[in-house]
Order: sequence, then structure tokens, then C-alpha cells
Amino acid sequence: MPKEDYLDDVHARMLRVTEDLRVIQRELNCAAMQAPGDPELMEALAQLPEIESLEVLKSTLDQMRHFLWFYVQVMTTDSEGEDRSQPSSSKLQNARDGSFIEKCKSMTDAAVLRHYADAKNRKPN
Repeated sequence: MPKEDYLDDVHARMLRVTEDLRVIQRELNCAAMQAPGDPELMEALAQLPEIESLEVLKSTLDQMRHFLWFYVQVMTTDSEGEDRSQPSSSKLQNARDGSFIEKCKSMTDAAVLRHYADAKNRKPN
């Protein structure tokens, strides 16, 4: 599969997942609003399978949030630890002033990103 098609598929999937998450949030919000006045619904929502599925969803979203934070950090920082969104004159100044620690941070972020990408079934911390 060509890279462009792959990225189009990933983008389309992100849009679908984002919309699915919004629908899940709306439905859970409605259930939470109705539950206090409906003892049967409250009991059903407190059942172990529902609680477990919520915990799995929360865990997966937490892991994805951490991954996306590192991914954005790596993709918006070049190999010298400079932010790509800064103007050119700022980049030159940062290149001169860039410290060893900043360069290591970029490499560390890249290593963590690779770790998350390699550990597909890894549980979050």
C-alpha cells in the first residue's frame, strides 16, 4: 500500500474513532443523568461487566493520550531539538544556544515513542 493511501486510511480511522468517542461520551452522559432517578438503570450501570469495560476504555485512552503527547513532541521537533513551528531566526538562535539536555530530551522522546509503538498490547503505567 502506498504511503499516501496508508496515511489517508489512518486519517479516516482517526475521524471515525473521534466521532465514536464523542457518541460514547454523549451516551454515558445521558445514562449518568438518568441513573439517579432510575434505580434499575443505576444497578445495571454498576454491574461488573460495565465497570470493567469502562476501566478498559479509560486505560486505553490514557495510553493513547501518552502516546500522542510523545508522538506530537517527536514529530514537531527535529533531530537537533528545535521546534519546527518557530521562525527561522529563532531556530538559528536555538541551534547556537541548544544545550546537551535539550538534545537528549528529543532523543528520549523518540525512544519512548518507539517503545510505545513496539508495545501494542502494553498496559499503561
